[in-house]
Amino acid sequence: MKNIKLTTAVLSLSMLFASVSCNRYLDVNEDPNNIGIDKVTPNELLPVGITLTYAKQSQTLNRFASVAMNSTAGNSLVYGAPFIDDYKPNVSNTFYNDVWDSIFRGIANFQQIIVFNDPTKKYTQHKAMAMIMKANYVQILTDLYGDMPYSEAWKGQDNLTPKYDKGEDIYKASIADLESAIALLNSNTGDTPTADIVFKGDKTKWKAFANTLKLRYLLRMSNVTGAMATYRDQKLASLSGAQFIDQDVLENPGYSAANDAQQNPFTNFYVRTSSGNNAANFSINVASEHEALVLNGNMEGDTRPVYQKFNGIVDGRRGRMFTLPGGKVQGIRQGNLPGQPGVPTAVSRFTYGITIGKGTPENTGADYTAKASAKSGCIMTRAESKFLQAEAALRYPGIFGGDAEGNFKAGIRASFEFFDAIDHTVPVPPATPIDIPGLYLTAIAARPGLGWTGTDANKLDAIMTQKWIALTGVNPEQSFFDYTRTGFPVTPLATVSSNPKPNRLIYPLSEYIGNASNVPGISNSDVFSKNQYTPFWARN
Repeated sequence: MKNIKLTTAVLSLSMLFASVSCNRYLDVNEDPNNIGIDKVTPNELLPVGITLTYAKQSQTLNRFASVAMNSTAGNSLVYGAPFIDDYKPNVSNTFYNDVWDSIFRGIANFQQIIVFNDPTKKYTQHKAMAMIMKANYVQILTDLYGDMPYSEAWKGQDNLTPKYDKGEDIYKASIADLESAIALLNSNTGDTPTADIVFKGDKTKWKAFANTLKLRYLLRMSNVTGAMATYRDQKLASLSGAQFIDQDVLENPGYSAANDAQQNPFTNFYVRTSSGNNAANFSINVASEHEALVLNGNMEGDTRPVYQKFNGIVDGRRGRMFTLPGGKVQGIRQGNLPGQPGVPTAVSRFTYGITIGKGTPENTGADYTAKASAKSGCIMTRAESKFLQAEAALRYPGIFGGDAEGNFKAGIRASFEFFDAIDHTVPVPPATPIDIPGLYLTAIAARPGLGWTGTDANKLDAIMTQKWIALTGVNPEQSFFDYTRTGFPVTPLATVSSNPKPNRLIYPLSEYIGNASNVPGISNSDVFSKNQYTPFWARN
């Protein structure tokens, strides 16, 4: 009973601070630069910030990136022209504007911890963890939007119109925060956070997560030149021999099916409500034809070049990622309607490996609702960590050694583990375990762009392709950033598209109202070309 009471308190705080911060904006509803949470302790604020930011990452950010990277599609069997703005794409100051507004608000909780007056250093560890979480979500925002308020942001009434900082400076400041956080954790001062809903106060794991985020920051800068390239290389050298996170980074304040507010927010958005009804986005969100062709091993015989490397390789994860009507993943070609190519009569949706994680529910009723609702939220997968290390070793072998292939294969195995697609046991005595990821690794070994073979460009393609599969339905925004940076994995545009994939999003309407003197004026055309508004790491 004590655990249930704590859970309710944490989730209530999350709702309270979302409401308070919104009510204390200027004279508009959506100015995320103003906060009103200065009277709460860091131990209370830490889980609030984590749950608020993860909620938006798992919901509309997940939807944007899943559609942009052609993992999911709108269900045109039920809806007339779903996701049309995504498919074009029509990017405006109202296009996914809740991503900026909500994540910016969530970061305010971390900033409040960082600046909390703590003369006795009671909250040193809390501050370190807040720095790490802030860096994680600041990177997502600046990768989506480029320059943004940073040095003057999150000051509440002290500065309601913060200036915009350059993305390069934000990257440097965030990396400095990660390094400072590790130093604070190494100081062994302060209380262990009792409300750490990620690693339960394990400082070693927090430091490894910080190193992994730092690596992600630096690899994002793989194409920069000049002074930023020099800076990148110096910081990469500082990670030689560092420990990176070797487990999934999960958060869970005590999610349950007690009510909608206590569910994992992904579940409530995509899967089921606490009462067991289909969630609001259950019907519209289905697998894309592109995802289906990839996971099915192109058994459909599609002749487009992008699918040839998948020929005959049925992915052992597919039945844990998507339902299999007719024995295979069935997806809709983005932009097409019933009667047009790529629109089957039955469609696949997210299933157990994504919706509940390990195991299979005893039934699809209350047990499924309970397990999906209680599932931990994923901030970063172990698979992503391994793929980051593989890319680092491929690009910078002098710093990270020659184990690029080992980390690549470990990333694939970690993905199979995440979706619980590790082994099957033949139901005939004596039971024989079958190494499903091992079979997959053998099957792809000679496929450039899918397995570890060919040129370095082929291997980079393979890393990004496998990461894209691994992050499907989980953290797909990272694959969107990878594509913007590397051009991999190749993903077809919707049939109705009139623009390429965007390089960035446009600042939300809330900024053009509440911070008009500082927000850059971005046009729709600006997001599709390389210019001064493109995130700095994607300009080359």
